[in-house]
Amino acid sequence: MANLADIVARKTQNDQEWKAQRESERENLMAMQDAGIMEISSNPDAYARYLQTQGDNPMYSVGNVALAMAQDAEVTQFGTKERWQTMGRYVSEGETGRGVQIFARSSFGKGYTITEAYDIRQTQGREPKQVQLAEGSKDMESALGTLLNYSVVPVEVDPELNVPAYYDSREMKLFIGPEFSDTESFAAIATEIAHSRFHNKGRNQYYSREGCHLDAESVSYILCRRFGVERDMPELSGLRELYNGWETEDVRKALDYVQDMSKQIGGSIQRDITPQQHTRVSRQPSRRPAR
Repeated sequence: MANLADIVARKTQNDQEWKAQRESERENLMAMQDAGIMEISSNPDAYARYLQTQGDNPMYSVGNVALAMAQDAEVTQFGTKERWQTMGRYVSEGETGRGVQIFARSSFGKGYTITEAYDIRQTQGREPKQVQLAEGSKDMESALGTLLNYSVVPVEVDPELNVPAYYDSREMKLFIGPEFSDTESFAAIATEIAHSRFHNKGRNQYYSREGCHLDAESVSYILCRRFGVERDMPELSGLRELYNGWETEDVRKALDYVQDMSKQIGGSIQRDITPQQHTRVSRQPSRRPAR
């Protein structure tokens, strides 16, 4: 006769050991994430790489991008197996188990769980689609219109403006120079709209153009990277001074705010220029009630 007491005891012990192991893995991953975030905020090369990687992975959080960068020096575009499958790709033979660990929302809807993600070089299949905003295209015109809709202040065209766009914090207006290329305008308008939103119609008493310059340029760079618009990397020589003395959680919140803004604006642009996919749903003839 089976000793159920021993079986239950072994199960309880195994469950406790598994839980302790998972908690240790979570703590190690959180520590790696924190270290990655602090590296981004203190190393100009790491910050530049972060902007590129975030632009290539607009749906992933700052924390997950920091984790991917910390574990894979060559990471570009990454995703879970399931995410790659939705894009018509699959993890290559021999690469399973060799990805990076990130956090994903639990399937139960509460909290986050550790999952594995893979760089595009570890996958095969259909070439990923990327929207490219070309000079003079209808998509670019639509994207510029959507972008301007995110201005929280009045927008005016100024023919004498010697830059593509400028947010005047005293007048609380966004001025547009009409004689610049679409790509120059897109990058500059994105920057200045970010300034207007940081200022929040004057409600943010701590706003200054100098203090928010890198954040605004970062919003612009992430958006440009996402949509294939050429623009220079932001000036990063003052990065260490800007974040000097900041706690990890404060850095995370600042980077999250930049990512949230670029994700929101980018999502609207994507929806406006990407045709909706319609599927034909076959309708079954209604059955007559049996007599």
